[in-house]
Amino acid sequence: MANMLEVKHINKTYKGQVSYQALKQISFSIEEGEFTAVMGPSGSGKTTLLNIISTIDRPDSGDILINGENPHRLKRTKLAHFRRKQLGFVFQDFNLLDTLTIGENIMLPLTLEKEAPSVMEEKLQGIAAKLGIENLLNKRTFEVSGGQRQRAAIARAVIHKPSLILADEPTGNLDSKATKDVMETLQSLNRDDHVTALMVTHDPVSASYCRRVIFIKDGELFNEIYRGENRQVFYEQILDVLSMLGGNANDLSSVRL
Repeated sequence: MANMLEVKHINKTYKGQVSYQALKQISFSIEEGEFTAVMGPSGSGKTTLLNIISTIDRPDSGDILINGENPHRLKRTKLAHFRRKQLGFVFQDFNLLDTLTIGENIMLPLTLEKEAPSVMEEKLQGIAAKLGIENLLNKRTFEVSGGQRQRAAIARAVIHKPSLILADEPTGNLDSKATKDVMETLQSLNRDDHVTALMVTHDPVSASYCRRVIFIKDGELFNEIYRGENRQVFYEQILDVLSMLGGNANDLSSVRL
């Protein structure tokens, strides 16, 4: 399998009255079709890492390759096009526009690419059926639940078939049932459509849906574990690593999945 994402020796320091090195020589790769979580304590560098991969932020040194291309070397207009084509984003707070219907929100990436209306409609119906949200397309964002909004956000992220989905705490604002729905949605897209996804999360239940979890601590790679057949076992392994990382005991209640 080809590597979809390569992170090579990334360093990032924030200058200020006290300089703070957020990432130190981070390297890893993600194969096409992998579903990977990044976990670590608050301040470990998870969000900085995601921001650099998504080109929101720049590394001080090191390279990011997405499909063999380094987006940080692109000029602004090319970079904007690269992000629209290659990346799909899912955020904790959904980032849907209240002025649009759910269907219009989902079609936004296609609208930006000036796709023909008939093509857009066909793609919208296809992804909505896959995610079980066909009956929501004409509703406004405030008329649907948080879990439904997040599924709409996932539909928007994948409708243009990007190379890589980047998800930042996608279940952070959801209750346990909606979390399960959203993670099963991502898992099925990964399994059935070979969608490659990288998710930052602090939630061990969400992470247990992934194939692999990368742990970072103080800006450095700490450990990584792979899931076998049994998700419950994987969940317990995730808890074990988090407790070694010095996670907060309150965050790590032992939940049966």
